[in-house]
Amino acid sequence: MKYLLIHQNMPGQFRHLAPALARNPTNQVVFMTRRSDVTLPGVQRLTYAPTRVASASTHHYVRLYENCVLHGQQVVRACLKLANEGFRPDMIIAHPGWGESLFVKDVFPDAKLLNYCEFYYHGHGADVGFDPASPASMDSICRARARNAHLLLSLEACDHGISPTHWQRDRHPEPFRHKISVIFDGVDTDMVHPDPEARFILPDGRALMARDEVVTYVARNLEPYRGFPSFMRAVPQILRARPEARIVIIGGDEISYGHAPSGHTTWREAMLAEVGPLDPDRVHILPRIPYASYLTLLQVSAAHVYLTVPFVLSWSCMETLAAGCLVVGSRTPPVEEVIEDGHNGVLVDFFAPDQIAARVADCLADRAGQDSLRRRARETVLERYALNRCLPAQLRLIESLVA
Repeated sequence: MKYLLIHQNMPGQFRHLAPALARNPTNQVVFMTRRSDVTLPGVQRLTYAPTRVASASTHHYVRLYENCVLHGQQVVRACLKLANEGFRPDMIIAHPGWGESLFVKDVFPDAKLLNYCEFYYHGHGADVGFDPASPASMDSICRARARNAHLLLSLEACDHGISPTHWQRDRHPEPFRHKISVIFDGVDTDMVHPDPEARFILPDGRALMARDEVVTYVARNLEPYRGFPSFMRAVPQILRARPEARIVIIGGDEISYGHAPSGHTTWREAMLAEVGPLDPDRVHILPRIPYASYLTLLQVSAAHVYLTVPFVLSWSCMETLAAGCLVVGSRTPPVEEVIEDGHNGVLVDFFAPDQIAARVADCLADRAGQDSLRRRARETVLERYALNRCLPAQLRLIESLVA
């Protein structure tokens, strides 16, 4: 079989799937992407680049759509080149979020198209307007609807879709849900696992170990979508309640979602200004770290705080569970699908720093009593989200579509 995978940020959600397809010697796997710095075993990489970005004069509701069309056009040109070279895929597997799969069925009408249906925007009931301090304006509600233009076209064009969680699948329009299967990307539980002997080395050379009261918070970027302000407001209370606690915060200063803070360059700067000076011997705010170091940090964590608005569930949420972390998570729909309060973790109000601090302090005060939650956290991943379950399910779905 011939497979064409498309994701502008290779490997994206296909980091396990692409090599798995390539391991079959009868398959030919091509990965189309904007990145030129990533390789996968057995996978041929083909790069493309949009010729320009959306015009500044384009209406802001449709600027994203213009960018998606520009991505889609360049993918078409790259696909035509592949076709001229004799490569005609039996299946195309794509993430439609940047418009890359908009026109691929026009080039390869006989190929099956499997789209990764990660999110569908709503003006109500999800991320937009979730914060009562920032109610949704009519402008933001209309803009959210317009952001779905390329996603709706992609839903119509694809033969089937795949979503990582039921909540994310159910954001999509009801008439299309029947052709979206729910299969998580998969956590490598051989790589992500508890280790009571782990040691995390801070930049100053000091070591944190599993016996220490280590509170962790990790996000790609430190921003409101992932509850950074709520967590930072809880930090002083945690420090007062637990004099031995050490807090490690990992994340960048860019804006992945939402908006920049008013009056400050970054949300880290804004929140440090709000909460006041924090003891540098006890609070460690670090930039992004290598993946192996991140896993070690999870292994020494005594309590891990994961907060998110109703939006895409982070890989890190599943990885923390797989590592046997005691997760203090937000009581929001994406998290509630995975974590049951008092069973495999602890749930708190996203907007309640007092509650976050109190639950973290309780967890630190009774660590032995939380061992069953840690054990069931990992069991949750082993039973429902582990790579050795999810990857075979993905491959079975693909086989059924190309049969």
